[in-house]
Amino acid sequence: MRTFRATLPRTGLLATAVALTALTLTACQNGTGTQDEGRSTTPAASSSDRSTAAQGTEAPGTGSDSGSSVAHGSNAASHTGTGTGTGKGKGSTGGATGSGTARGTSDTAPVLCNGANTRVTAQEVSRPLNHMLITVKNTGSRTCSLPYYPVLRFDEMQWAPGGFEESRPQAVVTLAPGESGYAGVRLSSADGSGENGTTGHRLTVLFQGRTPHSDGGPTAIVSLPAKGVYYDSTLTATYWQTNAADALTW
Repeated sequence: MRTFRATLPRTGLLATAVALTALTLTACQNGTGTQDEGRSTTPAASSSDRSTAAQGTEAPGTGSDSGSSVAHGSNAASHTGTGTGTGKGKGSTGGATGSGTARGTSDTAPVLCNGANTRVTAQEVSRPLNHMLITVKNTGSRTCSLPYYPVLRFDEMQWAPGGFEESRPQAVVTLAPGESGYAGVRLSSADGSGENGTTGHRLTVLFQGRTPHSDGGPTAIVSLPAKGVYYDSTLTATYWQTNAADALTW
């Protein structure tokens, strides 16, 4: 009897285990039980969450979104610290490029040559007769330009001599630092046809600006021989030239 009682409970346990296994298999096939519990412990992302994630992924990758980001940064500059940093950073980068280009153009463009940045000398020459050569040397640190021709005034003369239009160069003469430009001056007519001849002891050279007969800046006082320089009503200067030979052609 003892042996029979010990065997009966063991048989019941095996039957119970078989029944539980059958229930477990049935639950898996019906999509419930353990599988449902696994799904419920990890919530699925909502549609709004997926939309947000997608937008965050696409923004840096599209040109339109990148441009929009810069614009928002600029608009938010006065409101938030982040916006200020982004807005100013973008603005200062663009501004630096624009202003840098402007300044570069301004710094490299020739200034006007005049009495403030040149040394001017005058020398009478033997050929052609009754001629004088004016030399202008750029003593400044920037390239300067010599538009048109020098306007000459001896002493307190009340009239302004003109220039030889035939001597106009194809381009305005420009002088790099240390370079020189030249103008030839016909002091008087060789055949004596000139009028009101007189001797000048003080010569002032006036520079023209970028438009004819405009003020080009400070004048230059040029030393003359002690005996002075004779001139008459035919006094005329050439346009500025790059070499002395061209300046003495007229």
